[in-house]
Amino acid sequence: MVFREDFLQLVWKYQYFDKKDLLGTNGETIQIIQVGFHNLSEGPDFRDSAVEIDGITFHGHLEVHRLASDWNQHAHVGDPAYNSVVLHVVWENDQVVYRNDGTPMPTLELKGKIYLEIWRNYEQMLDYKAELPCAHGVKDVPEIIRFSTLEKALVERLQEKSELILQILDQTKGDWEETAYRWLFSAFGFKTNSQPMLELAERIPYKILLKHRNQPTVLEAILFGQAGLLPEQSDEPYVQLLIREYEFYQKKYNWKDSMKRQHWTFMSVRPTNFPSLRIAQLVGILAQAPSLLQAVMEESRDFAAFGKLLQINPEDYWKYHYSFGKSSERTSSKGVSKTVVQLLIINFVIPLWFAYGRFFQQPDWQEHCFDLLQELSPESNFIIRKFETTGWKAENGFDSQGMIGQFKNYCQPKKCLQCKIAQNLIKSNSKSTIG
Repeated sequence: MVFREDFLQLVWKYQYFDKKDLLGTNGETIQIIQVGFHNLSEGPDFRDSAVEIDGITFHGHLEVHRLASDWNQHAHVGDPAYNSVVLHVVWENDQVVYRNDGTPMPTLELKGKIYLEIWRNYEQMLDYKAELPCAHGVKDVPEIIRFSTLEKALVERLQEKSELILQILDQTKGDWEETAYRWLFSAFGFKTNSQPMLELAERIPYKILLKHRNQPTVLEAILFGQAGLLPEQSDEPYVQLLIREYEFYQKKYNWKDSMKRQHWTFMSVRPTNFPSLRIAQLVGILAQAPSLLQAVMEESRDFAAFGKLLQINPEDYWKYHYSFGKSSERTSSKGVSKTVVQLLIINFVIPLWFAYGRFFQQPDWQEHCFDLLQELSPESNFIIRKFETTGWKAENGFDSQGMIGQFKNYCQPKKCLQCKIAQNLIKSNSKSTIG
């Protein structure tokens, strides 16, 4: 029989097997007192379990394997983390394994005891070769379970992002203003140029840019110069001005080096998402926000408020260019689109709120995140479309962010049996067993 080890963990967790007259592989009587807590990190699979073996109660941990010999294959022998394992639960006892003191490990073999319908549901409902292993069964899962699944995935996604912000906060020695500034740059790089954007912000302290807030040309010169995107020479008067300005401020602030153009990704990126245009847009935002943190934390409680903050038009040069040197065929405002505004709310504002709430232990900020996400339209990308093909449609930003988190943290790595949807598809009331 072919199955993954996490299937056996699920079987143990929810006790999907016949527990009548349980005997260990050496004939010991076994009674389960406490299943234990499923451990998803390093160490034994279930913590704080309790079992009675031949009338004696043992408290400790529990390990699950397909084959008993996996105990040795996984190098548990000699690992102190496994010294307190009181029961080894396996599908097949193919080998006697021993504790560190040389005594045989009490072992429970589940072969012939797992409920037949649980196995059938596992086999029929989950296709691990598919990108969404439970695709054909999702629509049959109760809505409350699907909502709970998305909520969990969304919270985990926000925790991951907020952890990045709190790392930046640590680097800035608790300066929330500087942290918000760096996080804005990272978010403005979106997926492709997020890291170089963050590096650019790290090179130029926010306090320096604030000194020149009313000088957008100076801001562009500093940012483009440190980004390594200014050409060495140009026939265009505006670019010549930026080069001169950067040379002056480079000496003033004693900047010895800069990033290189190779740091940035232009290939396979739409012109509207070129890092050069994004930096020009950032200049517009920095020029009109005397306090970036205040603007985000107090004035951005809804889409319209944040959209107003981003309703900027870069310098006239960018009406005709997406990058230096080559002019575009038609003019446009080159401002921030409504779609980008929504993405920035999702990727910049909401994670910042969540991190702020975590740091100051103010759960209201986290509730603001959920409320605002439910007001936003759902995103449209390849992940959301995959879920739509199953009949599960995202209704708002809460749903789409949850789906992205679900796909990346559970569907892609095939952690299906840690997901409530798969667990619901597999559970059964049948009591017949497989051999």
